[in-house]
Amino acid sequence: MFLELRKKFFEFWKERGHAVVKSSSLVPDDPSVLLTTAGMQQFKRYYTGELNAQSDFGSSRTTSIQKCFRTSDIEEVGDDTHLTFFEMLGNFSFGPVKSDDPKDTNGNGGYFKKAAIVWAYEFLTNILEIAPERIYVTIFKGDKDNNIPKDSESYAIWHKEIGLSEDKIKEGGREDNFWGPTGAEGPCGPTTEIYVDNVEVWNIVFNEFYKNKNGEFTKVENPGIDTGMGFERLLVMLEGAKNVFETGAFHPIISRIRELAPELSERDTRLLADHVRSCTFLIADGVIPSNKEAGYILRRLLRRIIATSIKNDIHADIFTEVYEEVKKLFGNIYPEVKNSVEILKVWNDEKSKFEGAIAKGIKEIEKYETISGSQAFYVYETFGLPFELTKELASATAVRDLSYQDYEVEFKKHQEISRAGAEKKFGGHGLVLDTGELKAGNEQELSKVLRMHTATHLLQWAMRKVLGNEVHQMGSDINPERLRFDFNFDRKLTPEEISEIERLVNEEVVKDLPVYFKEMPKNEAEKVGALSFFKEKYPEIVRVYFIGSDESGGIISKEFCGGPHVQSTLQIGKVKIIKEESVGKGVRRIRATVE
Repeated sequence: MFLELRKKFFEFWKERGHAVVKSSSLVPDDPSVLLTTAGMQQFKRYYTGELNAQSDFGSSRTTSIQKCFRTSDIEEVGDDTHLTFFEMLGNFSFGPVKSDDPKDTNGNGGYFKKAAIVWAYEFLTNILEIAPERIYVTIFKGDKDNNIPKDSESYAIWHKEIGLSEDKIKEGGREDNFWGPTGAEGPCGPTTEIYVDNVEVWNIVFNEFYKNKNGEFTKVENPGIDTGMGFERLLVMLEGAKNVFETGAFHPIISRIRELAPELSERDTRLLADHVRSCTFLIADGVIPSNKEAGYILRRLLRRIIATSIKNDIHADIFTEVYEEVKKLFGNIYPEVKNSVEILKVWNDEKSKFEGAIAKGIKEIEKYETISGSQAFYVYETFGLPFELTKELASATAVRDLSYQDYEVEFKKHQEISRAGAEKKFGGHGLVLDTGELKAGNEQELSKVLRMHTATHLLQWAMRKVLGNEVHQMGSDINPERLRFDFNFDRKLTPEEISEIERLVNEEVVKDLPVYFKEMPKNEAEKVGALSFFKEKYPEIVRVYFIGSDESGGIISKEFCGGPHVQSTLQIGKVKIIKEESVGKGVRRIRATVE
């Protein structure tokens, strides 16, 4: 079904006037995202009218199977569903709508809700032969606050045209069944989602509204269609597999790993399969290992492959062997993965940099029945193994009482020694600081990273003042060049809002407010109003970072945080917001730096 599904998908849409467009690179030309995450990304300028699909593709309708990469799920890889690299099937219409009759297969004009819904249902039930009783759908229930009505048109199509019973058509709000806009203003609209066996397989977006700068929604003249359907998720259903790793997208890869390492746990087998596959595609699209941006993602994955191989005493060159299976499986679909010389060169270079140090580090780890923070830091300082990798490689018993706070105490001791003039660095391997969120390669970079880390706390405080207390952090990434701060919000910030946030931050910076932490029970931290925004389980004793004091005019920021930070806001310097952009439905991103 691996090749058959692709063929059926493209043939179906070609018969309906769609031009088949090849996948764009995983490295997008869109600066708002680190890697390509959706099929519509390469078509953004066709929706805005900057480019003309009829001129470029010979049709106002396109279809593609897009290479995609998701960085947020790296730690979840190994379960039944999470992947880093995946493929997205999609069909797109850029308007103007010439006909919404599903029988009209002319590609000289766009289509809208009726054609999109009928065709999607036809593909699932007629072409893929999915039984109708396995399907239910969702539609947009409306938004009274913004005067957007219920999507009764989609409801009528599903109920009257398709024949779904009322109990098979569920309603969802803005969070689930409305997309966009990607900026302060622009096209947006309701969505209908198709579920098979209670799993969402297809999301169809109807770009029928335009949101203006005043926040008002009006109907657009030329509505568009944007759909997405997960390839691997669909294979699970079609092949009757238990999970994505049992499908044709992985079977030869998994089989080869089991031949090379028959005693490997199921989770590690899946991790290697995912990471070799995803690294192959990243390298094939020109990414090379580094300590920032996409290069950092690649380095992290390659080093997890190495660490997993060493931990499990796998003597085979797992990447080289498994890469051959990836090449056989995908080479005729994506010719770039056939570039064996370049792909294996990148692998071997990174392997030689990391393998020797990590092997020695693991031997050191194995000496400890339990690992303290100071011992974890010694492993990092001597062998270059970051804290997270030490936790991953050591036994569950050994790391039972290991905390990042204890590790950070040793880190701060070393930092003070460095500041006093010592030339020693952290073992000569890896990064001086790598918490996952913060990355620095030397003491000079470390200083700037700490300044920007504290700046994120001030940004959080200022955004809540300007945009409301419902705003909260969704993630951040900080390196010496810039900070990235993701937050929940459903529209683009106005220039005035950005200026006000920047002004408030810098106003507090020059007050030279103290920055300090207190360790306390988690329930006490919650009682004092410390902000925490993530789902992970915090330990019973947590660290809360404060900015400000009663002596300085009051505390302005209290947040759960592992640190490290500067000691006063004046050390931050001037904060400059570089860019504000969308990174997904309901999630915005600020890029900023310090001067």
